[in-house]
Amino acid sequence: MPAPPARAPGQTLAGLNRVSTQALTSLAQAAAAAELGVRPSDVRVDWSDDAGLLALRIVAPVAIPDLGTEGAGLDAWGGSVWERCARAKGVILESVTRLSGATLSRVDLRISGMRVGRPVRPLAPWREAAHA
Repeated sequence: MPAPPARAPGQTLAGLNRVSTQALTSLAQAAAAAELGVRPSDVRVDWSDDAGLLALRIVAPVAIPDLGTEGAGLDAWGGSVWERCARAKGVILESVTRLSGATLSRVDLRISGMRVGRPVRPLAPWREAAHA
């Protein structure tokens, strides 16, 4: 098969690009799981129309330190559950928007439980972003 003709930089091709609902859902689950320190399979996602934009509703647990462990300071975990969730909504909205190209109007986050122990993924990236 011959190679397609060369295109000038910035020139668009005819056609349609569409990100499926399942792809958006998987992306939102991964973004929320990373921020909350849980597995993507623990995260439930629902989409709705908000005046032509996408509204994202997330129901998920959040990882918390073992309260009996000495040195389980909240600073190492990014603050209280309330502070982490407030920050997570903005990070999730920005991540999903940037990676998918979809325009989200808002992220509603409902915490369904707590996962005690180490987070599934380290929660350090929030500190780097806050100090950048």
